[in-house]
Amino acid sequence: MSEQEKIGLARFDPSKNASVDLWFHDSVELAHGCRTSIKIKDVLCHYRSRCQEIAVFETEALGRMLVLDEITMLTEFDEFAYHEMIVHVPLLVHPSPAKVLVIGGGDGGTVREVLKHPEVEQVQVCEIDEEVVKSCRRFLPSLASSFDDPKVEILYRDGARFVAEHAEAYDIIIVDSTDPVGPGQILFQRPFYEDMKKALREKGIAVTQCESIYFHPDVIRGVFSFARELFPELHYYYTMVPTYPSGIIGFFFCSLACNPLKGPSRERAASLKGLRYYTPALHRAAFTLPRFGAALVDPEAPSGT
Repeated sequence: MSEQEKIGLARFDPSKNASVDLWFHDSVELAHGCRTSIKIKDVLCHYRSRCQEIAVFETEALGRMLVLDEITMLTEFDEFAYHEMIVHVPLLVHPSPAKVLVIGGGDGGTVREVLKHPEVEQVQVCEIDEEVVKSCRRFLPSLASSFDDPKVEILYRDGARFVAEHAEAYDIIIVDSTDPVGPGQILFQRPFYEDMKKALREKGIAVTQCESIYFHPDVIRGVFSFARELFPELHYYYTMVPTYPSGIIGFFFCSLACNPLKGPSRERAASLKGLRYYTPALHRAAFTLPRFGAALVDPEAPSGT
């Protein structure tokens, strides 16, 4: 297998007179026989860390793109839709989000959004792979420059083990994780959610990346089956990200006390700078699921009402 084939890159000549093009093929199939392809201008970096294969591409139309193990993590074109919704929904619901833990998030986008909240006093980032941070600092500074803020501490640790060691330590936990494959599987299992609950302070909120209602219903049902027994307030919401499978990706909102539909703080939301996706109205609308999606997290209300 060639080096290009190893990272999902392929060259083809559509006609005898056409120039040769370079495309990235995401390893995740949207459905059987369907996958996403993105035209690439340049390979900025490609190497294997101790944990995974890392690549950053300059794309034809989507800006720079981070790829881990042949799966698209983000593009500059639409990353804001993901990062704004994973952050501002919980932080604007919590009455005083002073201490925040980000598990994963080595690209820096989640931290960038967290730092827009003046109430936040400390942000700890627990990222297992130091090389992701290094690559993003160099090639994705619009996200990773957030790591330079004095409020931020980066810890190169296993996130699941770290959470288990820190009881009642955080107001907000944000799990900005990869898909539930390989080492990431543990972040979608009951013991991790139990440890997250213990790591939250009074009125604490955890938000976890939890896939697409179109292509990952079994994952969502599985997490819901045990998370509903752990958190008094458990809700699922989503955001629209064109470069992710199905164009949407969802999150579980796991709270010890706060109902996300009784917020957010409009005053605090109005003070946030540089937003491109989040609004208080969209915040509330994101929890309204289509009928088949509502059935995944509330079988007793299949109508989605």
